[in-house]
Amino acid sequence: MHGAEPRWHHGGMSDAIPTLRWQALTFAQLDAATLYALLKLRSEVFVVEQRCVYLDPDGKDAHPDALHVVGRAEDGGIAAYLRILPAGLSYPQVSFGRVLTAPAYRGRGLGDPLVRVALDEIERRWPGTDVQIGAQAHLEHYYARHGFVRNSDTYLDDGIPHIDMLRAAGALK
Repeated sequence: MHGAEPRWHHGGMSDAIPTLRWQALTFAQLDAATLYALLKLRSEVFVVEQRCVYLDPDGKDAHPDALHVVGRAEDGGIAAYLRILPAGLSYPQVSFGRVLTAPAYRGRGLGDPLVRVALDEIERRWPGTDVQIGAQAHLEHYYARHGFVRNSDTYLDDGIPHIDMLRAAGALK
């Protein structure tokens, strides 16, 4: 998908939820400022805030079929983010992870639109595919609202309880 136009999704959201401009970008489509901003934000949330010492840039971001879903606020800042990985890179199925809302935008209902944009993009690029995620265990009910079903025992990832969850193709359409 190198050279493809970035995908834009515009949210028609209520007043309580900020209207974000959603983009689904390949690594090649990320400009240096956006790449820096998203890596900085991921480090702030996952390394500093959650106190997980790990190398966040794990080599998967630059895969030609990886997608970076970015929700930009009116000022251009990144309010929400996740990355989508093709089947075989982290799991046998397509997956997404590094799901976050920037601290200044938390509690404003951005998580559900972020996951919906990701699932729409997955369906557009890989129609009829299952989606596998590794979720923090306390978010099981949240992801269940999007059609995900727990399919593993609880395990520790960087000291945080996680579970694997699978969303069968066509769930909750």
